[in-house]
Parts: sequence; C-alpha cells; structure tokens
Amino acid sequence: MTTDRLQQRAPAAGESDINAARRVLALAAEGLRQVGDGLGERFLAALTLLDGIAGKVVLSGMGKSGHVANKIAATLASTGTPAHAVHPAEASHGDLGMLGAEDALVVLSNSGETAELRDLVAFARLRRVPLVAIVGRAKSSLAEAADVALVLPSVAEACPLGLAPTTSTTMMLALGDALAVALMQRHGFTADQFHSLHPGGRLGRRFVKVEDIMHEGDELPLAGPEVPMSEALLIMTEKRFGCLGIVDGEARLVGIVTDGDLRRHMQDDLLELKAGAVMTPDPKAIRPKALAAEALGLMNAHNITCLFVTEDGRPRGIVHVHDILRAGIA
Repeated sequence: MTTDRLQQRAPAAGESDINAARRVLALAAEGLRQVGDGLGERFLAALTLLDGIAGKVVLSGMGKSGHVANKIAATLASTGTPAHAVHPAEASHGDLGMLGAEDALVVLSNSGETAELRDLVAFARLRRVPLVAIVGRAKSSLAEAADVALVLPSVAEACPLGLAPTTSTTMMLALGDALAVALMQRHGFTADQFHSLHPGGRLGRRFVKVEDIMHEGDELPLAGPEVPMSEALLIMTEKRFGCLGIVDGEARLVGIVTDGDLRRHMQDDLLELKAGAVMTPDPKAIRPKALAAEALGLMNAHNITCLFVTEDGRPRGIVHVHDILRAGIA
C-alpha cells in the first residue's frame, strides 16, 4: 500500500478509535450517574452494617471483580477502616480462616452466580458474618443471600461484544469508594491519621508538620533586647540560621534580627547598638502543628528563609526553607 493511501486512511481509522474510546467513557459516566441517583436506604444500610462491626471488612470477587475488591480493600484500609481482600478460590482451600466472627464480608459479582464464591458465602452465612453484596442482578443467588444487596444499574458493558467487564467494574469500584469515604466521614478520620497510614511517598510528604522538621533546644538563635550587637552577631554566626530571635523577659518572641536588619544599620555604629534597636518587631511565626507546606507558602509570600515556631508567643523551634525542601515538600 502506498504512503499516500495510508495517509488517506489514517484519519478515518483515528476517528473510529476516538469514537470507540468516547463510547467507553460515555457508558462509564452514565453508569456512575445512575449509581449516584440510585443511592438510598440500601446504601445507608450497608454503611451502617460496616460501621457497626468490631473487626475488619473482608472483600472478595472473582476475575475482574476480584481486582476491584483488592482496590476497595486498599482504599478502606488507607482511610481508617481495617480491610483486606481474599481470593475466593484460596478461601476454599484454607483462607476462610481470615474471616472472623466480628468481621463483615463484602462480595462483588456482576452475575451474582459466580461459582467460586459459593463456599465463601456459605461460610459467612453459617457463621452469621454480616454480608454485603455488590451485584449486577437483584434476582441472583448472591443478592438473595446477602444481608444488604447493592444492585448495580443496568448499563451496557463498553466492550462491543458485551462480554468483558468494563462499565460494571467501573460502577463497582466507584460504589466501593463511596462506601469507603462515607465510612471515613462517619469515623471522623483526620489528616493526622491519614499521614500515619501514609508515611512514605508524596501523600505522606504533604502531611509533614512543622514540628516534625523544626530545630529545637540549644539550636535556637535567641537573645534578649538588651544584648549588645557585638554579642548578637556571635550568636547568629554560631547558630547558622542567618537570623536571631529577640525574646522579652517572659520568653515571648518580640522581634527578629536578620541580615537585612544588619545592612540597614551599618551606618549607625552597629556594634554599639543593642539587639532591640536593630530588630524588626512582630516577626512572622508559625505554630508547631501547621503543615510544612503552609510554612513554605508563608516563606514564599514574605520572601524569607526562616520561621520561628511559637506556642503562646514563645519560641519552640525554628524551621529553615532548606529543612522543608529536604523533606520533599516543594
């Protein structure tokens, strides 16, 4: 085939590909819209059931539904609801021991008749373990066995053959995320708790606090307002932050001496002055529990490189922009 003929056919082929992709996304969007519209008493019942257990949430599914179950379990676990997934075939060969009397079971199956799930469902019913089904058919064995059945709306699979799970698994995944986030809100899950479960990676770095990276104790460059600048300069040089915090008789931070202050007073017999005469009053400061990202934003906004960390007006620490950058915040 000549190059000219290939170029003539390429746009048509590309357009067909784009249309196919758009159809997938349109069906997914329609499925999610219908899932949202259909939320009601059954969703609340499932939420209350999962919220009421003393143990963990165990999820299972076969094939693509199993992959979705793994993802939902990970989302639950990372947002404060203990959870894990179990493969139904492995469950039938010893892993049923993962399902305890205080747990709840969430089973995913589009058909509701997946043979590999039968032993797991039967075990849950025998042990009276609460069972939530995310299922595509209301009149199915799984839906009828469940304490609460969350039935997916009837939306065509995006697969042109109508065989490969596509739209259905997208709806399952979104419904699982909806349960996880609603449980997270019920539990009052905080940013601190999220950070404790995500200490690594970019998510964890976003929740690093100032107190996690600040310098404390003898590292703080502090002096009183009556300290001569000849002595103040020695403290600034020793502590190596390029600044000096000025504290009053009650140890409250009342000012700061920076390199800029030194330059402004070079013509005023600097070494004969007291620190209080050179300082800039009411310096910018930040609380220990503030996120390091907030400290970086404050530094950028005011074109400064250091911030004192204060509680009740008293210095508890100091943080330098380099500390924040080393923590990977930027």
